[in-house]
Amino acid sequence: MNIDPFLADRIVAGYRTYLLLERGLSENTALAYLEDLSKLLVYLRDAHIEYLSADLDVLRDFLVDLSDLGICGRSQARIISGIKSFYHYLVLDGKLEDDPTELLESPKIGLKLPEVLTLGEIDAILQSIDVSTPLGQRNRAMLEVLYSCGLRVSELVNLQISNLFLKDEYISVVGKGNKQRLVPISRCAIKEVNLWMQDRWTIVPKKGEEDVLFLNRRGGRLTRNMVFMLVKQYAEMAGIRKEISPHTFRHSFATHLLEGGANLRAIQEMLGHKSILTTEIYTHVDMNLLREQVNHFHPMNQGN
Repeated sequence: MNIDPFLADRIVAGYRTYLLLERGLSENTALAYLEDLSKLLVYLRDAHIEYLSADLDVLRDFLVDLSDLGICGRSQARIISGIKSFYHYLVLDGKLEDDPTELLESPKIGLKLPEVLTLGEIDAILQSIDVSTPLGQRNRAMLEVLYSCGLRVSELVNLQISNLFLKDEYISVVGKGNKQRLVPISRCAIKEVNLWMQDRWTIVPKKGEEDVLFLNRRGGRLTRNMVFMLVKQYAEMAGIRKEISPHTFRHSFATHLLEGGANLRAIQEMLGHKSILTTEIYTHVDMNLLREQVNHFHPMNQGN
């Protein structure tokens, strides 16, 4: 089946619209899907195969090609996920009757457990922040909220004042797919946010940023990269040698809840995970910590 280039471009454009509107993905996530799809399209073009004609054998050959290029199993699995999404769209849109990716298997990859901070390490990071300055107080409040509520960094930088219900000790968070969820906030984080708000009102926000909680000194919202740099800076000041990022606070929040006996379903709700399978990675983290404790403290292991 031959497809003229204009039609092919329209199909990919339609797929982009599907990702943004029907799947509710962010612009960045949709772009990542399209970039992964482009790898397949280039492969098929070089092999003189139209993507509506690609069958399971062709797609398996593509996977072999990815492996030969040195692309790791985790990246291959992500690319396959994007390709499956594309062909699912083609079936939904009536371009194909059968989905050639139904039997396409992802490579087996090991479970990558997230880095987790101890309570002592989190406290050390927070104590390294100089709160005598307005921006220092902002950063202290920001990291308290990041850990206390287990937020994604994108959720943190977009947090709005109108979504704070501090008297009731919860906040409303807009997560992936523009889905809202209610998350409890600790009294310690509430205290730091209230202190920041005293300085926050002295900053003139840029147009459209009036409701944003965490502003930079010029009145704009912080970027994800700025939060990443601040976390790295304070971790270094606190003498933390682990490779951490803002997401480490989210992982630590979930792990500490699980260690404290919280229900996995409740953790799923607070994190905003669509599937409980995503949340279950923290059970593996918890088991690793338990194993370390047994190895270190069990009397049968003493002196070995």
